[in-house]
Amino acid sequence: MANHTEILEKFPFLSLCKSGEDEFLGIIQNYTNTIASIYVYNVLNCIEDKQGFLDCGEEWWWGSNRLLPVNLVIGPKFKQFSYCLRTYNVKDFEILHGIPVSLQNIITKRIKRRQIQLVQKL
Repeated sequence: MANHTEILEKFPFLSLCKSGEDEFLGIIQNYTNTIASIYVYNVLNCIEDKQGFLDCGEEWWWGSNRLLPVNLVIGPKFKQFSYCLRTYNVKDFEILHGIPVSLQNIITKRIKRRQIQLVQKL
């Protein structure tokens, strides 16, 4: 865990997650009541992919409000990392460090908004 602490301080957009006995680092793509999807850093093939992944993660972290998933904010440039996207059942998944990005919350917030218009009597 000591090694993870240094990495998480240096890259705040990474989340430390656990599924079963396995711990891994990554960027959470979507977290709902039933499933969690995460781009797993540990699965990346080469140093170039790892560096590109960290660069995109940093761009997402500092250039957005962090409510939208990284793949939507970065766009086609992030598509090359789709091979490291993993989906887990939430019952077996735990976020040890990091923020859960959830599209579900955005949809709920939009539905709750109301528009009030004042009309002046003549």
